[in-house]
Amino acid sequence: MAEAHQAVAFQFTVTPEGIDLQLSHQALTEIYLSGMRSWKKRIIRLKNSVITGVYPASPSSWLFVVIAILATMYTRSDPSMGLIAKIQEHLPVRHWCVSFRAESLFSTVTRAHCQICLCPPSRTLSKGLVTGGRNMSTCVGEAQSWSTVTTMAWTSCMSHPHPSKQPGQATAFTHSSCTAANSTKKRLNLVVYQALSFLCVQLSVRGYSTPHAFRERRPWLLRSAVPCCSYQFERMFDTCRIPGTLADTVQHWQDSDYIVVYHRGRYFRLRVYQAGRLLSPREIEFQIQRILDDPIPACKGETKLGALTAGDRIPWAKARAKYFNSGVNKRSLDCIERAAFFVTLDDDEQGMMGDDPEASLDCYAKSLLHGKCYDRWFDKSFSVVYYKNGKNGINGEHSWADAPVLAHLWEYTLATDSFHLGYNAEGHCKGEVDSSLPRPQKLNWEIPPECEEQISRSLAVAQALADDVDFHVFPFRDFGKGKIKKCRVSPDGFIQTALQLAYYRERRTFCLTYEASMTRLFREGRTETVRSCTNESSAFVRALEGGEAADVCRRLFRTAAEKHQLLYRMAMTGAGIDRHLFCLYVVSKYLGVESPFLNKVLSEPWRLSTSQTPVQQVELFDMVNHPEYISCGGGFGPVADDGYGVSYCVLGDNLINFHISCKHSCPDTDARKFGAQIRKALHDLIQLLNPNQKDSNRTEESNPEVKKDL
Repeated sequence: MAEAHQAVAFQFTVTPEGIDLQLSHQALTEIYLSGMRSWKKRIIRLKNSVITGVYPASPSSWLFVVIAILATMYTRSDPSMGLIAKIQEHLPVRHWCVSFRAESLFSTVTRAHCQICLCPPSRTLSKGLVTGGRNMSTCVGEAQSWSTVTTMAWTSCMSHPHPSKQPGQATAFTHSSCTAANSTKKRLNLVVYQALSFLCVQLSVRGYSTPHAFRERRPWLLRSAVPCCSYQFERMFDTCRIPGTLADTVQHWQDSDYIVVYHRGRYFRLRVYQAGRLLSPREIEFQIQRILDDPIPACKGETKLGALTAGDRIPWAKARAKYFNSGVNKRSLDCIERAAFFVTLDDDEQGMMGDDPEASLDCYAKSLLHGKCYDRWFDKSFSVVYYKNGKNGINGEHSWADAPVLAHLWEYTLATDSFHLGYNAEGHCKGEVDSSLPRPQKLNWEIPPECEEQISRSLAVAQALADDVDFHVFPFRDFGKGKIKKCRVSPDGFIQTALQLAYYRERRTFCLTYEASMTRLFREGRTETVRSCTNESSAFVRALEGGEAADVCRRLFRTAAEKHQLLYRMAMTGAGIDRHLFCLYVVSKYLGVESPFLNKVLSEPWRLSTSQTPVQQVELFDMVNHPEYISCGGGFGPVADDGYGVSYCVLGDNLINFHISCKHSCPDTDARKFGAQIRKALHDLIQLLNPNQKDSNRTEESNPEVKKDL
């Protein structure tokens, strides 16, 4: 629906001189764009139906379409009888189509290899997903402060040889375009180039046209056969979550031609189009350097303004309505919310540093998740974060999409940056610079003292919750899905059973377990829950811990794994139970019906919340010969105060990355100790299923190449 910036598109009055007709160009533009979007969606659905071989319409509707096309071709006339042409006279000139602006806008920002961290809030920042550099950690914290905002963050953690270095030289742990000494100057290669190609891959399937000659692909396919809904990709750019006192809303705009950059407490508007063309990577780098060198100080109250988006939602909604509803504050806030996405230039350094590499990685991930709790704009669909020493990542809001959507984008970014775009011999982005580019525009603010007090309160709430995050990441290289498949068992069922065994060994009990399953086989599908703690898995764990015979344990294990796979297939195909239970709960509240059953079922805590981050685009590069470009997978925060969040990514045949989170405030949880239990459980299961085969792989501690990769 078009936004009603003005209530009247045109008006006329009768005067002695004749009829005085007044047109509202802005309103006509919105009406025009609304109609275009409506017809695009119709064409998208028709195109998808042709691809999938299914068209949800009657034969008569097909006949109507054919007759309309033939009639138009025969008459070669304008069906609007000149009305469209008349309206177009008053519309602004547009150099690019809607989809191209959205597609292009991310390409140059994300020149990196990253890890994604999704952290859904609510009273506990429930799920934060992390995908990133091969050995990078991601951490998601639970935060009451992000109470209804779910965030994602991606981190980068790969060593790339500098173009000027000779083979064999030591390489600093920085982005491929620069060294630490060169700071952020040359590594901000892209704020807009990766997505240009990426969105062409996904959005073109839904009917978006692309002026560039990018290859088109079919929708993302499950097992190379079943297409998955790409609806969530439509809102990747130009999207922001708007706070409300009753409920938040997700607002999506069209055709943003700029991004917003945060640096040292200041907000800048950086246009990524010049004369209708997308800026080159080198020009983006040039504009970013202008921001880094800009001496203009921050306005009063501007530095920590972003804390409003990290705190509780209702105070932010009230402050937004009171202090940002008019004047310069409204203009600047609109600029941020309507931007394609958000960029933070962080003065801190992150990565593998100090004597404890794992601790530094955890710190790196925490920074991407929440930073200082005021230097991110958590309402944006996603924010790209660059550090002083070249590391980077993404922090994203989770309500508009699920983790695989941004993970899909980041996989494409990771491969395209290294294998298609690249850098010149000096470490700069490739391309030329137009010296006539206008400077990035600093946003202005007038923050009253009362608003500053609210900013301080929101910051205190967010900081307390961020400090409570305990997160641990480790790559498991002793074996991977290759050896698991030789045991004739599903890798996901194997890992889920190992998690049940690890939890039981630590707590001596079982708990309600959540595993996310996508439902994108359905139009606009999101997720369903797989309840992985079953009677079958519990029976196996008790038998193994009770010293039962190996043959008995193997039989019980296979029964548990098969039950898990059955539940997963049911969840994917709409036969799960949790979304149905939620719908019943909503209806009961609407009708005012009290249901003891629903109250009990929905009040049980998920003390073990798990998820797998799939690798979706294995064809982009050779994972065997280029393991340094493999994403680290995903991670998220615990749903329960006394529980764990465990995410894992099965990468190739010999690597599984784990991400474990919990709360420091709970004395019964420890992320590193639970990680050790998972390692032991994996080894015990593989030994049970294949007792005669010795593990030829060395463990992480005994393999010097592991630490070299980290």
